Amino acid sequence: MQSGPSYGALGATFTVVRAMQIISLISIIGMTSNFISLMVQSSQKPPSVIIGTLSVTCIAVLYVAITYILYFDSVLSFLVPVVGDSLLLIAVIVVATTVGKPLSYLDCAALPSGNGNSGAGAFIESVKENVGKVNYWVWAGASRTTCFEMKAIWGLSIALCVLFAFSAVCSACLWKQTREEKEPAKDIENEG
Repeated sequence: MQSGPSYGALGATFTVVRAMQIISLISIIGMTSNFISLMVQSSQKPPSVIIGTLSVTCIAVLYVAITYILYFDSVLSFLVPVVGDSLLLIAVIVVATTVGKPLSYLDCAALPSGNGNSGAGAFIESVKENVGKVNYWVWAGASRTTCFEMKAIWGLSIALCVLFAFSAVCSACLWKQTREEKEPAKDIENEG
């Protein structure tokens, strides 16, 4: 079995960053899907910011998986992740700011734990107060669980901003390194 390409410390860094991106993205997908599921169970339309977050993260998972497979098989042109990671960085910045702006004012610890109900039960009970409201921060403030879940999505989105910026820089360095390795060395002695 092949052990993967050997690009030194940059290659190892690229691998570690990709692993952290996958873990963060899958976590966001799980929490966002749970949040959407709770809203759908309550016969409410999920807000577009949550649907957008889920869409961006699903696309990002596919992109990260495909580019890592191509990297592992040594067929990835590193210019592709420079551009792709930069574009995903912009998308994740939009997600982090859009999701985080209203959440920054919520104090999850001050919220009720649900009066004996936890998770979905407290969430469903809060529907009576929130029917007709599609502002996700109102829903996130329904219980500690949903509040912490939304803040975790926000925190992971911020972490993804750092990770995609780092992987874009790492890819640029790898692109430069592989390009220099392919160029023949100039023969200074025989010029002339």
